[in-house]
Amino acid sequence: MRLAIISGKGGTGKTTVAVNLALYLQKEGQKVCLADCDVEEPNAHFFLDAAWSRENRQTVAVPEIDNTKCLGESCLQCVNECRFNSLIWIADKVMVFPELCHACGLCFFLCPVQAVDESTREIGLVRHGKGRGVEVCGGLLRIGEAMAPPLIRRVLKSTPGQGIVIADAPPGTSCPVMETLRDVDYVILVGEPTPFGLHDFKIAVELVRKLGLALGTVINRDGMGDDQMEKYIRHERLPLLARLPYSRQAAAACSRAEPLLEAMPEFKEIYRNMWENLQKEMQAGGK
Repeated sequence: MRLAIISGKGGTGKTTVAVNLALYLQKEGQKVCLADCDVEEPNAHFFLDAAWSRENRQTVAVPEIDNTKCLGESCLQCVNECRFNSLIWIADKVMVFPELCHACGLCFFLCPVQAVDESTREIGLVRHGKGRGVEVCGGLLRIGEAMAPPLIRRVLKSTPGQGIVIADAPPGTSCPVMETLRDVDYVILVGEPTPFGLHDFKIAVELVRKLGLALGTVINRDGMGDDQMEKYIRHERLPLLARLPYSRQAAAACSRAEPLLEAMPEFKEIYRNMWENLQKEMQAGGK
């Protein structure tokens, strides 16, 4: 089973839900892996006190032009057909912008004289470890790297094929989130009951619907704001899996990177109900 936990905006408590759900399932005897897909600012491992047992450097293919073979202005097929503008004709040669390259391979295929060679560019690390009994994998994007999806793809590919995989997505609704949602069985959308929270929550709902994925919701910091998010959830007939109450004690525990299940044992019942509700929704096949 593959689950993805997303949020329309940062700071809603998405990682808190991901970490504590993984910890709850592990304590219940489930085989679970937490995949931290927020490769730009990974922090799930802090909450689990995870130690990395191995790190693998990741590279992607990028073109390298052999200008002794290149036909120059009489051809330029690679420049004209590159959808990502990673190749340009300047100063009488084809110049490569590797940071813009999506490693699609089209330029290798098109070149009539094999003037495009393959080089590599490092994009970051994929890491594996364990913390509080939970298997953890994640990525760390290279500083200055513009595109997170290729590394997120590697992180998800490195997860085990059995058990439950919980993917902690990056915040927002952009390409990194869409990559995280690839091939998942169920999406948990975490929102906070504030005007800003509701605005981005609605955008996330539309994204998941367009992708045709099953969706359940969690209201975090329940009682902090107003009831507009709850009304929206009811109006859209979205499953409400759980409410996590607003609590200064919970906020203090999170600031110490301490799992709520350990800092506040009463949260165990909330996560038990969340998991039971999620299973019911998946069995019902609701979207």
